[in-house]
Amino acid sequence: MDDLILETSGLTKEFRGFTAVHGVDLKVRRGTIHALIGPNGAGKTTVFNLLTKFLDPTAGRIAYNGRDITATKPADVARLGLVRSFQISAVFPHLSVRDNVRVALQRPLGNSFHFWRSDRVLDRLDLKASELLDAVGLAGFEDSLAVSLPYGRKRALEIATTLALDPEMLLLDEPMSGLGQEDIARISALIRQAARDRTVLMVEHNLSVVADLSHTITVLTRGRILAEGDYATVSKNTEVVDAYMGTGHA
Repeated sequence: MDDLILETSGLTKEFRGFTAVHGVDLKVRRGTIHALIGPNGAGKTTVFNLLTKFLDPTAGRIAYNGRDITATKPADVARLGLVRSFQISAVFPHLSVRDNVRVALQRPLGNSFHFWRSDRVLDRLDLKASELLDAVGLAGFEDSLAVSLPYGRKRALEIATTLALDPEMLLLDEPMSGLGQEDIARISALIRQAARDRTVLMVEHNLSVVADLSHTITVLTRGRILAEGDYATVSKNTEVVDAYMGTGHA
């Protein structure tokens, strides 16, 4: 039997009579990169918001590591190891690159005010911060303000801060959005590296990236699962081609 880290049953979300997500049964295997794709309005981001509890489902169940998290608060979901990285780069723009990572690393200290009280308290985190920044290609940028980074490196910093939370499962919302080809290659490599000892679920429109990285792909349309499988399987599904990919991707 597959080792499932995340599973939904009948996941549904209605907004004033409009059903954005309808009866989604999603199964994500531990240690895989799983992509969630579909046309605009398919319900991908709504599913992400449901999984990370930014939205409450109208119906259905969400289980993470066998634990029902359907009614769990967002902060508690993150503490369980299910952490989301947003579509738009979410860093503190006027903090240094190093301090952005140290803010995330301080969580295990159990006091969110340490950062503002004393630099000495966080000095012991510098080694780990440097390791994370080196891992995402930001060695040498430690003292730069985040706002000064090119967009692709801001996305790398966001991944570093997300990894600093030590997630067991990483949810990536369009990680390639707005990136040039060189940055896409860099971020793809980072995702592959992060997935060596984590599970990754990502929403992504770049089908080349999806094909290259994903073990499993779930295709959504109109809030329902249309198809699922590896890229070779879903790219040959005529319903998927008609709904999303276009004949050029068949």
